[in-house]
This record gives sequence, C-alpha cells and structure tokens, in this order.
Amino acid sequence: MQAKACHNIINIPPKLLPPAKLPSTVAMSQLTLPSHVARAITITTSPTHEVYTPEIDDTITAFWDYQFLFVSQRSEATEPVSLRVVEGSIPSDFPSGTYYLTGPGLFADDHGSTVHPLDGHGYLRTFEIDGSTGQVKFMARYIETEAQAEERDPVSGKWRFTHRGPFSVLKGGKMVGNTKVMKNVANTSVLQWGGRLFCLWEGGDPYEIDSKTLNTLGKFELIKNSDQVEDKKIRNSDFLDVAAQILKPILYGVFKMSPKRLLSHYKIDTRRNRLLIMSCNAEDMLLPRSNFTFYEFDSNFQLLQSQEFEISDHLMIHDWAFTDTHYILFGNRIKLDIPGSMTAVCGLSPMISALSVNPSKPTSPIYLLPRFPNKQTNNVERDWRKPIEAPSQMWVLHVGNAFEEIDEQNGNVNIQIQASGCSYQWFNFQKMFGYDWQSGKLDPSMMNVEEGEEKLLPHLVQVSINLDTKGNCTKCSVNDLNPQWNKAADFPAMNPEFSGRKNTYVYAATSTGSRQALPHFPFDTVVKLNAVDKSVQKWSAGRRRFIGEPVFIPRGTKEDDGYLLVVEYAVSTQRCYLVILDAQKIGEKNEVVARLEVPRHLNFPLGFHGFWAPSNSGLANLQKIESKCKDSWSMMKDNMVKLGQ
Repeated sequence: MQAKACHNIINIPPKLLPPAKLPSTVAMSQLTLPSHVARAITITTSPTHEVYTPEIDDTITAFWDYQFLFVSQRSEATEPVSLRVVEGSIPSDFPSGTYYLTGPGLFADDHGSTVHPLDGHGYLRTFEIDGSTGQVKFMARYIETEAQAEERDPVSGKWRFTHRGPFSVLKGGKMVGNTKVMKNVANTSVLQWGGRLFCLWEGGDPYEIDSKTLNTLGKFELIKNSDQVEDKKIRNSDFLDVAAQILKPILYGVFKMSPKRLLSHYKIDTRRNRLLIMSCNAEDMLLPRSNFTFYEFDSNFQLLQSQEFEISDHLMIHDWAFTDTHYILFGNRIKLDIPGSMTAVCGLSPMISALSVNPSKPTSPIYLLPRFPNKQTNNVERDWRKPIEAPSQMWVLHVGNAFEEIDEQNGNVNIQIQASGCSYQWFNFQKMFGYDWQSGKLDPSMMNVEEGEEKLLPHLVQVSINLDTKGNCTKCSVNDLNPQWNKAADFPAMNPEFSGRKNTYVYAATSTGSRQALPHFPFDTVVKLNAVDKSVQKWSAGRRRFIGEPVFIPRGTKEDDGYLLVVEYAVSTQRCYLVILDAQKIGEKNEVVARLEVPRHLNFPLGFHGFWAPSNSGLANLQKIESKCKDSWSMMKDNMVKLGQ
C-alpha cells in the first residue's frame, strides 16, 4: 500500500511514514498505535488539506484524531496576531472583550518522559474581540510557574521534566523517590477579578498574569491571611487529629503540599459582587474525613468572610454550587488504596493511585452548608452535618447553575441544581483522558462503554431538593436535565446573568454519537437544552472536528439573547478555529456568526476552561443588561407575592 501525506498532516502510524515527515511538536512516545489497531492504511489528499479515509477502519483514524488533540505546542504568540475570518463576520453589536482559555500545552519533554494531560504545563490562549472593527487578535504564552522555570532551559528551550505531578510517572527522569508531586501548572481555569487576571490549578495558589502582555507576575497568595478572619469551624478531637498531625510535616515538608489546597473552580455572586472560592486540607486526601473552607472576597480582594466545615466522610470535590443561603457540595466518595499508596509514595505509580472511588453506598451525599448561619430564615438552623442522600449513585463533574424557589404560601424551599455527572463504574482516576501512565500513551478506547451502558457516561442532570420550614428534606430527586437528549455531555454553561436564579436554557458540549470507534468522546457538538419545555437544539462542528467548553456572552435582556464562543479543533485539516454562534439560532442553518482561523503554526492542544472578560465598553453594556434583568426579576417576585395573596 502507498501512503501520501500533505503539509503538516499525520494520518498514518510512524512506522509507515518517514521520520522527516513528522512535525517536531509531536510526542513520538505518545503517538504509537495500541496493539489492537490495524497497521495497513491508505490515504488520499485534497487541495484543502483535509484527509478523507472512507475505506479505513474508523479505529485508526479515531485513534490518530484523538492524539492530535494532545500534540505539544512549544511556540508562543507573544505579540497579537490578527485572525483571518473564514466564515461570516464579527457583528457590530458584538460586546467587545477578551476570551481567555487555559489548558495544558506540553505533554512530552526532550528526555523520554510524558505526562498526563492534567499535568501538562499551563498554556494561556487569548482572543481579543473588537466588535467595532470586526477584528480578533490572538496571543498565547506559557504560564511561568515554578515548575516551568525549573523544567525549561531558558537558553536552549529544551525541556526536562523533574516534577512527577499527581497523575504521571517520569520515565526519562527521576522516578523512584521523586517527591516533587505537587506540580502547580496553572492549567485548569482562568479568572479575571478586580481588574486582575489569574490562572488556577487544582491544589495550589493561582498565578497572576499581565492581561496585556500575558507575562507571568508570580504566585498570588489569595488565602494567606484567611486565618486572621474569624470563621465557623467545628472539630472533633479524636485519633484523626493525631493522624493529621503526623501527616502534616510529611505532606507539607517532604511533598511540598499547600496546607490549604485551592480548588480550580470558583464562583461569582453577581448580585453581591463577590468572588467565592473553596479549599480543602492536604492531609484529608489520606484520611476518612474532609475539611472544606469557603472564602468570599469583594472586588478589592478584601476577605469578607470564611467558614470551615468538617465532614465525617472521605470526599473529593472538583466543582460545587452556591445559592443565596447555601454552599452546595456533591460528595464524590473516595477511599485510600493501600497498595496504590505504597507504590505512589515510592514513585513507582502516580500519586493519584493512592486513591480510588468508593461505590460502597447506592446513594450520593449532598451537603447543604449554611452560607450565612446567623441569618437563617425562621430561626431554624438545619444540621448541615447530615447530608441529603440523593437516590442515585453519581460522580459529579461540573455544575452549571443552582437556585432556590420559596413557596410563598407555606415557606417551603425548593433547590434546583443543574450539573454533569457520571457513574462510579465509569469514572477511574487512572483512565482519565485515556492516558495510560504505564506506557505513557493515550488510548481513548479506555473511555468507551459496552452497548447498553451509555447511562454510565457523563450526562446532564437536574437535582431537585425540597425542604420544609424546619429544614427537613421532604423529597430529593435526580433526573435527566432533558430526557430528549441522552448522549454523553459535559461542561454545562448558561447565561451568567441568570446565575443563582431560575434559568431555562443550558448549553453543553456533547457528541453526535456517529463515530464508530469513539462514539462518545471527544465532543463534537454544542447542545442547547430547554429545561422547561424539554426542546433540544444542536450545532455540530462536522466530521473529524471537535470542540471544547462553550462560553456564553450576553447581548440583550432575554436569557438566550447572546453569543456562544467555542474553540473548534479541526484535526482533519490540523487547524484551530474560534467559532461564534448565535445562541438564539442554535439548530438553524445560520447559527454560525463567524469562524476565525488560528495560524497553522500556532495550533494548540485541547483547552480546559475559559473566561469571558468584557472590555470597558462591553462592561458598561453588560451592566445595563444586568440592571434590566434585576428590574425584571424584582417585578416577577412582586407578581408572585401578589398571586400568593
């Protein structure tokens, strides 16, 4: 058979293509076909650089397509690059601002080591959109964390991984006895608050970034003074406290873990103009209890309050929710894996192998923690230590929204939470992203399920909790957010102006399910779900094109009056695009407002989470929208009261 390739495109295994044809950015140790994939293929090319492979087993193309989502990008765009509009145009009413997207940028060093995508060095991408001129400018830079400074030679530009990270084992570096576990790569989420820009990671301090140049300004110790604020904490003095005291010098001193490990997911209370963040204690990773501390800051980073809650359960939290009166935690139960912890401490397996999911109970605990305990309604304080057991075993991944509705007649409260979750049977710490730490390779088939087991996959749910006036739970239910859409889905998004109050629409990344070998991941479709009338609209990127997290930008006062930003990874042409969708026209032929092309040499790997920061003019427009929304909300509440009377 003959193999043909066009410029910068790889569609065949390395053994069938001369090494000179392979881009230098490709991690060869990661791009090796698994043993079950056939080796013989035929390809053809077209003038558009798209490679069509109709006669090839989809297993091969699916495998390669997935690899290209995690090809390292060592180049940076330190100066703004104007993006070419290849479809549509930027509308003149587009609210100007900047879309920040962070995620890993590097997966392989120059000495034979590869890392899990979650351990890849943070690579910040920005798209500055000017609605008045129709211009979009792109920049991208690595976040200069302490680990990045140690692992990259500033003279030669070569990389040598020295930090293990929580999910990786170094093959080409120090493996046994390597205590450099907490590799803060600032690759998970991005936030602009109080006029300052930050990149966050799951387990350490955020890094502050210059929003104009993307230079890294350094670590920002957000909670360094939190112990000076009087908080509400309840502790049980028992043997766990003794165990914690033994673990602290080891975890803090030897493994350099932060005593308070910040979560990468934060919340913004737009009504009160507050930033809400959450931390957990490092030693609780190994103990059958959990300590969570919540912090609330004003726009000047003045700490307004903090509360610590000790929970008698071994939990792992990635995302969470809040309402006007509660912090809401979905308790993902975990347990210590003794054999795994021994090999992890020695450096023979990833540190995460010390833990495993704990499916011992058929229910899922939901903790309603009092946000303002001194302002409880009806002078009743519910015992927050006792979780509400949702009648479904579910590992919660991300939360879209949460809100409360009060029955004006009897005072009962209904809490609604919209989230994405999967089964404990599917979730596996050592199979996330299909990364095999033993071989250092990516095998996306690890995330597949057998036919008929699709409900195990991540999907969107609506959790409903009814509380009486004494705070007792009278009913808790977990249902599909929209039963008309049963495909795997994640990254629920919504109009941020409706955060904390009843919303109708939820947007998410999902899959059409048309891919034979990888029907569920990666995602290739944006779905718009109506939580009221259960209607479904969707937009698909197309064949061999994938997407990340959608982000909503408000335009008017109606909930779905706005735009959706999503990055499209066209692996078939080796291009990245910024796609702007009209949120009201999802499912129609003209839903794509504009598609902008990132230069080929600046292609970047799959991003994680993004943030839309309006410019001064865009912020003024957003404030007008917010004011109108608040007025409408006040009128609605007044009418509800009148109807109740």
